[in-house]
Amino acid sequence: MIIKKHHIVCICWLFSAYIYIYYNKSSAQTKYKIAIAAFYNCENFYDTLNDLLTNDDDFLPGSERHYNTEAYRCKLNNLARVIAAIGTEANPDGPAILGLAEVENKAVLEDIITHPLLQQRHYRIIHYNSKDARGVDVALLYNPVYFIPDSSGSLPVLIKGTAARAKDKQETTSEDVAEDNFYYHSRDILWVKGKLDGEAVHIYVNHWPSRLGGEARTASARRTAALLCKHHSDSLSKKYPQAKVLVMGDFNDDPVSPSIARYLQAHADADTIHPARLYNPWVRNYKKGDGTLAFRDAWGLFDQVIISSNWLLQQTDFYFYAAHVFKKEFMQENKGRYKGYPKRFWDGIQASGGFSDHFPVYIILLKKAASQLP
Repeated sequence: MIIKKHHIVCICWLFSAYIYIYYNKSSAQTKYKIAIAAFYNCENFYDTLNDLLTNDDDFLPGSERHYNTEAYRCKLNNLARVIAAIGTEANPDGPAILGLAEVENKAVLEDIITHPLLQQRHYRIIHYNSKDARGVDVALLYNPVYFIPDSSGSLPVLIKGTAARAKDKQETTSEDVAEDNFYYHSRDILWVKGKLDGEAVHIYVNHWPSRLGGEARTASARRTAALLCKHHSDSLSKKYPQAKVLVMGDFNDDPVSPSIARYLQAHADADTIHPARLYNPWVRNYKKGDGTLAFRDAWGLFDQVIISSNWLLQQTDFYFYAAHVFKKEFMQENKGRYKGYPKRFWDGIQASGGFSDHFPVYIILLKKAASQLP
């Protein structure tokens, strides 16, 4: 596991965004600070350069996709447009914390944060290269006005599989072989320890193994990722019992799937939830038919931001307020069989000029402004 310490010399800005909520009984208004925590799967956000250590051949100028600088700039502009808009109805600053998946390297992240639509937010990057064969990673962007990291690390997700599966995925080396068993590396889990407006928070950014090959056949791989994330989160919570936890990502499973409900132990009943377990606000969205991606005329809600139970109490620190799938009309297919689906960038091997095959998700966190405290 790789661990880094983050040193920020001086941050002296203040929150500038507030929300007014009216209570019918008293007609009083309460002013809150707002922080947005979001996640977005960027769908194959590669640069155009050949990385000899990964299998990025499908996203090179000489590939069947004819991927080039023009396509890359289109993809970049479209992703920046979405990120710039996430959560701005609640806070014009957008996400204070943004987890990303399917990004090739730090260079593409630098292009995102310096894009004209985003550069005024002064986002910073936390990213580690993983051993995933496709060369796609997870990352965290954070706005230092809101969040200050202290340390971070990369948790390797090593999946045991059959020799045939390992060969198909092209994800093994001789070092991964033991007693005729093969192991392959999935995307690492990124963890970040820091402070949100002075409050201790632990963040996990996930992109669990896909369902390629069948949901049942691949379930054990996602179980492995879930148990790794849960174990690490539990160990930190014992060491820092007052800290709050955010577990975000593309889990390639729904909120009610065993990997999340049983192994990650994320549940939807806020009234009876155990302090050591996680609260999953997305179960309600899922049961309403809400989703972040669609496949074979069925919606899945694979993208989620899950929280520890200590976000649920209305308190002087930040607490959970709402969870939303971000799906503006410009991000959706507007006609035909796939109307309402995410307007993806790739249509087979053709660049269609869309955004991603996933909608982003975000949660709203509230904190009473100092003037409202007793």
